[in-house]
Amino acid sequence: MKTKTIFTILLLFLTTNLLSQAIKVEIKQVDNKWTLYRAGEPYYIKGAGGRNYLDELVKTGGNSIRIWSCENAQQILDEAHKRGLTVMFGLWVQQERHGFDYNDSIAVKQQLEKFRKIVTKFKDHPALLLWAIGNEVDLNYTNYKVWDAIEDIAAMIHKIDPNHPTTTVTAGLHEREVKLIKEKCPDIDIFGVNTYSEACSIADNIKKFGWTGPYIISEWGPNGHWEVPKTKWGAPIEQTSHQKALSYFKRYKCIANDSNFCIGSYVFLWGNKQETTSTWYGLFTKNGKKTETIDYLQKSWTGKWPLNRAPSLDSVFIDKFSKEDNIYLSPYSKHSAAVFITDENPKTLTYKWDVYPESTDIKVGGDVETEPTPIKKSIKRTIGNKAIFKAPKKEGAYRLFVTVSDKEGKVAYANIPFYVKSKK
Repeated sequence: MKTKTIFTILLLFLTTNLLSQAIKVEIKQVDNKWTLYRAGEPYYIKGAGGRNYLDELVKTGGNSIRIWSCENAQQILDEAHKRGLTVMFGLWVQQERHGFDYNDSIAVKQQLEKFRKIVTKFKDHPALLLWAIGNEVDLNYTNYKVWDAIEDIAAMIHKIDPNHPTTTVTAGLHEREVKLIKEKCPDIDIFGVNTYSEACSIADNIKKFGWTGPYIISEWGPNGHWEVPKTKWGAPIEQTSHQKALSYFKRYKCIANDSNFCIGSYVFLWGNKQETTSTWYGLFTKNGKKTETIDYLQKSWTGKWPLNRAPSLDSVFIDKFSKEDNIYLSPYSKHSAAVFITDENPKTLTYKWDVYPESTDIKVGGDVETEPTPIKKSIKRTIGNKAIFKAPKKEGAYRLFVTVSDKEGKVAYANIPFYVKSKK
């Protein structure tokens, strides 16, 4: 056999062997303080939900990612490990709201066996941090047997994987689910909570509801689209990128302050998606530009601001009306818009304006939505931070979006809802 071939085989063996050595992760309580340990060292999670932009996550000071299912798991685990990141590995437990019946014992058993194979396959990967058994299975549910299924999965994991803790994730924090998980799921080691505007109340409420173990904030971010004021026609009013950055900054402080029980968190979303709007949750734009929130996360995680900070957008107006003013426009009428922004080099900023119809493909629980198509030729002229646009002809709800970019690939954004109403 040729020397080169022997070397290739040896390298493949070593690489495979290294990627099959589990790093032990465990939870310990000392002097009323819960701590997550990895390889014997304290490990506080500074995580992000998503699988993209991993190099940027490392630069920002993050150390872990969260995935919701086993899709492309091998690649994700390998890519995370290369960068020194860990993975909260999601096992997508089927949900009642999607039609799964937890009275169907055969289907429940099949799900358990599916997860047994997944856990067996990935349990020794060195990037693995936690097993997340289900995400928001309590959303719009009625059959509490789902918790029995989650306990069976958690017990199975503990039998075949002694090196990684288990968690399950609820939609917000409610006393009923805390009691159900305590009663029905003794093999759940860590409570996981997805929370948005209520992030600063979790520390007090989880204890009040009776959870005495460790917990993570498994998903957190801006004010949710279900939590904000709405226009008279029902359009939720989105925070500007700067308002979001400030809310993330405040909420991270709340999370970090409960260091005796909270072992870390995963910010949402380290990527981009359409959910109510194309900008509501993503920390990146569709073309990969970074928002101001990432600057504030870097300050939170590392104590240092980046050298170049994103533009900071204060407000946007249509004809001197703000997004809270229930703006009604006539079909085909012309209007002015202006955005107010600060930046270290304001003369280098570029502005992009678009008019979109209000999304009608609204789902719950983060289910996939289709982004509406922008209205062509609505923007008539732009001058610096101002634009002239024409209202659409068709009566209905719309939003004017503005994105402001600097030369370093960072952006600020906002949108303002309006309604086109015919005069009759």
